[in-house]
Amino acid sequence: MRRPTYAVRAGLPLALALALALTLALTLAACGSDDPAADPEPTSSPTTSSAPASTPPSSPSDSPTTSDAPTLPEGGPADEPVAATPTDALLDWEPAPGPVRDSVTRNGSGWSLTVTRSGGSYALDGPDGSSGGARSGTRVSDALIDDDWAVVVLQDQAEQRPSSAEVTDLATGTSFTIDGRSDVPTTTGGTWALGEGRVLYATYGPGRAYCLAALDLATQRSTRGWCAEKRQGFNGAHITPAGDALQTFDDSAPACRTLVSVSGDQATPFEGVPDCSGWDGQVTDDGAVWSVIPKENQVENAHFYARVGDGYYDLGPGTSGTLTWCGGASYFVRDPQREGEPAALMRWSADDGLAVVYESPGGQAFLGEPRCGGSTMTVTALAEGGDEQVTAALS
Repeated sequence: MRRPTYAVRAGLPLALALALALTLALTLAACGSDDPAADPEPTSSPTTSSAPASTPPSSPSDSPTTSDAPTLPEGGPADEPVAATPTDALLDWEPAPGPVRDSVTRNGSGWSLTVTRSGGSYALDGPDGSSGGARSGTRVSDALIDDDWAVVVLQDQAEQRPSSAEVTDLATGTSFTIDGRSDVPTTTGGTWALGEGRVLYATYGPGRAYCLAALDLATQRSTRGWCAEKRQGFNGAHITPAGDALQTFDDSAPACRTLVSVSGDQATPFEGVPDCSGWDGQVTDDGAVWSVIPKENQVENAHFYARVGDGYYDLGPGTSGTLTWCGGASYFVRDPQREGEPAALMRWSADDGLAVVYESPGGQAFLGEPRCGGSTMTVTALAEGGDEQVTAALS
């Protein structure tokens, strides 16, 4: 039973995403030129390179062990990371509201954000009422929620008009819109991220450079920060308390991917990541977490690593595009590594090491990208033992 490919944005309904070919996420459009009007807009994902500059070390053991008090060993050098052995730390999961075919994300303050299977409409339900609906000619490309805010991004189905994001303050119920007419306008498509009272999204700068915008949600003010070089782009924005990160790519054939941390108008490559092979990336207080693609013809199969100070750790195999920050830790999906094994949701933190926090029902199974709701996690599993959509509080 082969793993179905699916789009890797958190806001996509899983059933719709399963129907999409992964190759849609690998289309690279040129980013800028001497004649901006003649250039297509940059897409949110690059084409892939033929091979990473160096081969990641072998995977650690795939079978988790149980430990009441996990102790993080001293990390190794970048070219010899220490294998992190996972422990069992299953969370208290309960069914999420609504049918499994729709994508539901819950938060810790009684709100849920649901996107229908088709992506044509959404519903934001909470203690103070509901909102949502559909807009003709658009589909939901991203649906993001934390304990304080909800952000729903509507994409023009013809991909001719800039995206429009409907932002709701969950404490007051008031809302506002970010779109192509905003002071720092949106683009057609592009990456979106929510966290730490901010939203990151793609915009254009001078000479139609592809740039990263940051919106302060409390003041509703956006600023344009770092811009990619001519004919380059970026994707995969991540926000953590330690900072912002992106996957950048160039226009070479094949393209070269670089994971960077971003502060203002400066971008700094991650330490210890082989050239051109990175995919997901997050900044942490004491280092970073990232994935690389060992085989470029199998981009859904990634290998995850972490750095804590000067020490490097091998977190083992996982699924590209599933790295998610939630409740003070990094999470990613791991497909079954042997016949009969469940799919798993993995958690990594420098304090607790690597752990298995969810396992799918029996039989062959696949997990969608985990969806963070601030202090709550939601995950959808398609399994021979029964499909399920479950949620768990992280604190």
